[in-house]
Amino acid sequence: MRAAWYERMGPAREVLIVGELPDPEPGPGEVRVRVHTSGPNPADAKRRSGWARLTMDFARQIPHDDGAGVIDAVGDGVDPARIGERVWLFDTRVGRPAGSAAEYVCLPARNTEPLPSTVDFAQGASLSAPGRTAHLCLFDRGSIAGSTVLVAGAAGAVGHAAVQEAKLGGATVIGTVGRHENREIAEAAGCDLVLDRRRDDVRQAVLDFTGGRGVDRIVEVDLAANMELDARVCAVNGTIAVYGTDSGHKPVVPVWLLMNKSVAVNFVLLYNLPYEEHRRAADDVNRWAAAGELKMRIGKRFALEDIALAHEAVEQGTGNGNVIVDIR
Repeated sequence: MRAAWYERMGPAREVLIVGELPDPEPGPGEVRVRVHTSGPNPADAKRRSGWARLTMDFARQIPHDDGAGVIDAVGDGVDPARIGERVWLFDTRVGRPAGSAAEYVCLPARNTEPLPSTVDFAQGASLSAPGRTAHLCLFDRGSIAGSTVLVAGAAGAVGHAAVQEAKLGGATVIGTVGRHENREIAEAAGCDLVLDRRRDDVRQAVLDFTGGRGVDRIVEVDLAANMELDARVCAVNGTIAVYGTDSGHKPVVPVWLLMNKSVAVNFVLLYNLPYEEHRRAADDVNRWAAAGELKMRIGKRFALEDIALAHEAVEQGTGNGNVIVDIR
């Protein structure tokens, strides 16, 4: 099979290899998926680069957790009726040397979710990390109906999904963007108010919009950059759900501001997700996607041979949406 892999960490163009590897065979409890699309995420690029002193778990790693394709073989203990099923994949690479950046991948059967015929493979490869991360940031305490949510980076992959999911959950949504041209993207996703974090007084605008009360929940892409703002615009008993902090790993925390309002700060990482929580997120994501209510913004697409360019687009934030590597 054609596949991409790396045997050492470093810059994408220096370490990613595209070539031939033996076709894998599914073991007990596994399915084999003929991959159509692979979805590189920031975590995939960070792991390949050796970010934050990460080390290699295996001598050879095929990257990417997310993908979509068709089951073409099953191992012992898996219903053969699953052959031919369209699926999207999650946590494909976690604890295994093979991710979705290959023509075939074997993984536990329960790490696949049904992909409706109305949802294309590019959308399927974008559902897992963005869709489930957004869901965990929004619904960890249950219903958000009637609440007000602030989504930082509302035009990004997770942010764009979070805006849609928050609206589907019955919330009012404020979104921030970093570039003027992203305003229309955030508005189209469903934001009731869009603020440019470089041009607008976000704190005052949020407080004015909420009548001084603040927001019930914040979906935060960069805690280090926004900690002070978040503490000031979060309402009493509100929640800051954090899924990133790339501008700094040791943010200054305004403890008294947070404590005085009993604000909860939740850190979200999919790899630690109990299956029961995955099930709740995936069930909603599946239902919304099937109904056409949740649509990921597909950006640049690359052939497998150009996977290094795909990783660079993810790292540089130039993907213009969810980056896709087309395998088939």
